[in-house]
Amino acid sequence: MITTQDEAELALVERARRLLPAGSLGNLNSDTIITRGRAGRVWDVGGREYVDLLLGSGPMLVGHAHPEVTQAVLEQVPLGTTFFANNEPAIQLAAKIVEAVACAEKVRFVSSGTEADLYAMRLARAFRRRDKILKFEGGYHGMSDYGLMSLWPERPGNFPQAASDSAGIPTSVRGEILVCPYNDLATAQDLIRAHHDEIGGVIVEPMQRLITAEPGFLQGLREITREYGIPLIFDEVVTGFRLAYGGAQEYYGVVPDICTLGKVIGGGFPLAAIAGRDDIMAHLDRGRVGAEDFMPQIGTLSGNPVAAVAGLATLAILRRPGAYERIFANGEAIRDGLAAALHEAGIEATIPGEPPMFDAVFSADRVRNYRDSISGDVALSKRFNAMVRRLGVFKSDNKIYVSLAHDEADIALTITVFREAARAL
Repeated sequence: MITTQDEAELALVERARRLLPAGSLGNLNSDTIITRGRAGRVWDVGGREYVDLLLGSGPMLVGHAHPEVTQAVLEQVPLGTTFFANNEPAIQLAAKIVEAVACAEKVRFVSSGTEADLYAMRLARAFRRRDKILKFEGGYHGMSDYGLMSLWPERPGNFPQAASDSAGIPTSVRGEILVCPYNDLATAQDLIRAHHDEIGGVIVEPMQRLITAEPGFLQGLREITREYGIPLIFDEVVTGFRLAYGGAQEYYGVVPDICTLGKVIGGGFPLAAIAGRDDIMAHLDRGRVGAEDFMPQIGTLSGNPVAAVAGLATLAILRRPGAYERIFANGEAIRDGLAAALHEAGIEATIPGEPPMFDAVFSADRVRNYRDSISGDVALSKRFNAMVRRLGVFKSDNKIYVSLAHDEADIALTITVFREAARAL
């Protein structure tokens, strides 16, 4: 049922508009104010219930307020919430990451994916003693100056020139980034061959937003970067522990030199990590590389024990037999339901992604790269997503996240909502 906001909720929305720039936390562009979550659902301050396909932008892979994660946090909080020093839960979590992730020989914790990505790029530059980073147009690598090069350019330029996506970024940063179309191995190889003596590292989302890598693309990147001794960075902030327990490295069978992790490893708390080869991670150890090659990294809350125990509990749940089979089955059911709803309503769309993470692009054309992804009917997409939220499914405008906690009732309601929203269009 479509409901309207009551006076108390509208007053809170108006208060947010007075206190917060654009009336928001800078994330979801919505006046919906969430007050609680449990398993695969959330509730807003007006008491409306939603199936949650946002999952806090991905961290809640095992669902909201999972009792085992909650219990781990409640046991840790009385013992202390942060120490700015080594703590046992963080060391245990690092051990689990090294066991699971193919490229991980050493781990350094930070508090956000943005930090992890900027430090990963800096590590590659320190190791190679070269300044440039090659990235792929539309690839999301956090909110640093480097990450905001050609992330969502409204007027994409000529490759390999980068475009700045934010005010306040020095013009000089554009000269330090080379940009390539995703899934275009030939162009990437040509750029690397032409600029190999300038490139410090290559960073890529192994699944770029919702776009899956075409056969041979990641393998080809691995081969060309290895040929020239250039560190290959997988940004697995999103895909880590989501596509498989070993992340995209396990799922696609390609091992980088460095990866970044986030979202899932914190179990809903602020935590991210850089993981990689020992000789590259050595640049974080002054005693091993000396003052000239040392790369300092300090974070007040990095590896705090509350986030670490939440991450440990989350990974323990995901290690259980059948966990990923259920996540994939849930995703396949929701994706198939979305495709059927749009087809029945006569709406042209394609649905890129993998079962744990996907969404509709309102275009009949195949989506291989960023420019393909923005070629659909954006206005129609926004109308559809707004209707879906009003009907009781909470999602963003560009991604569906699926959890282990979604049950048959969640899936059935979601598919019903997709049909109603599609018919309403």
